[in-house]
Amino acid sequence: MLTKELVNSQIKEMPDEFTLDELIERLIIVEKVSRSLKEVEQGKTITEEELDEKMAKWFA
Repeated sequence: MLTKELVNSQIKEMPDEFTLDELIERLIIVEKVSRSLKEVEQGKTITEEELDEKMAKWFA
């Protein structure tokens, strides 16, 4: 979840003129990175080997 503080900090980092789409895209990326880092901290990861096995099944 995003906080007002995070949204404000991202707005301050944007150029003086930007589109709403650019801001939304940036916020989505920030949220996804934040969520991914939390998952890593919680040990919710898979090994490269496990990934290879899953991908092999997907593309079989």
